[in-house]
Amino acid sequence: MHGLTIKETTTGVRVIANSSLAVIGLIATATTTGDADAIAALDAAYPLNTPVLIAGGVDAAAAQAGDGGTLAAALTAIADQSSAIVVVVRVAEGVDQDATDVNVIGDTDGETYTGLQALLAAEAQLGVAPRIIGAPGLDTQIVTAEMVTIAQKLRGFAYAAAIGADLAAAIVYRANFAARELMLIWPDTSAAATFPGDIVARTLGLRAQIDEETGWHKTISNVALNGVLGISHDVHFDLLDPSTPAGLLNDAEVTTIIRSNGYRLWGNRTCADETQPEFAFESAVRTSHALQDIIAASVAPFLDQPMTSGLIKDLLETGNAAFRQLAVEGKIIGAKMFFDADENSAGELAAGRPKFRIQYTPAAPLENPQIDLQITDYYYTGFADQLV
Repeated sequence: MHGLTIKETTTGVRVIANSSLAVIGLIATATTTGDADAIAALDAAYPLNTPVLIAGGVDAAAAQAGDGGTLAAALTAIADQSSAIVVVVRVAEGVDQDATDVNVIGDTDGETYTGLQALLAAEAQLGVAPRIIGAPGLDTQIVTAEMVTIAQKLRGFAYAAAIGADLAAAIVYRANFAARELMLIWPDTSAAATFPGDIVARTLGLRAQIDEETGWHKTISNVALNGVLGISHDVHFDLLDPSTPAGLLNDAEVTTIIRSNGYRLWGNRTCADETQPEFAFESAVRTSHALQDIIAASVAPFLDQPMTSGLIKDLLETGNAAFRQLAVEGKIIGAKMFFDADENSAGELAAGRPKFRIQYTPAAPLENPQIDLQITDYYYTGFADQLV
């Protein structure tokens, strides 16, 4: 070669795409009273225990979901809130509640997945991972417990009904769970007479809408719900009185529904136990999930590259640049990635195991502003002079 040879390098900061947590994972039943052709069409659109992707056109998907079971009603409620991306897993109705619970929970042998377990196969089959998990109308206590397990595996968040005939029963039911990946909601909407689980389905759609329009850092509370005509139980709410039923439910970490310029969910709290107070807010949990996605995307381009000081600097700056952007967007208060010398011995580095530390502060919701209302005669000062 007599001349110039140019080699293109790819060092420096990588651009990281934003994390999207707005994919709904919906478990539902669906039947039809139609003829054999209608049954065949339903089975073709929603094969049992098979993840089915709905990317836009949720209303149209509801029209293909038969006239029985929970699927059509759940998709309609979701569509009222947003045109969401939904992964549907249809399960069979059992001969009784216990049998239905078994079908909803599902099983896996490592190769085939049924029920809730099928959501774990969605990313491999469809290219998207469900992160907003629900089984409206099917979320018994045992099902909700399994939804939490699935949500943890997917770095997702589950929404379920707080089962109870009245406020006291709903509060007692809350004590069955200690999981930061779960929010319980009571009561249902007035549509529960025909579709128990309507509020959970609308919550799934609203969560996806907030993710797309505002971001995963905004809690689901105090955002108007579409399509709600009433609620199944009266819930007294007063913004200045914490002893109302709405206040009691929130104090027990149960999200409720209020009517204030429309119907809206009211509550920011997860079912995290007292050992995880930092994850009491829904937004804190989902911020952690989003940051884990961003960290994985930041590190992935550097894996298996020769580990030099330049590579580590590039990796640190890639992560920190992404964190700075999130802070500018108001999605976090701040975050930083560190490489601590005392945590990285020569032996560990030689083995290809560098250790990084990340600290972050999620944006907490303005849940309880404190206002000191003082009465004073100060504003009478100079009163007489104003009469001249």
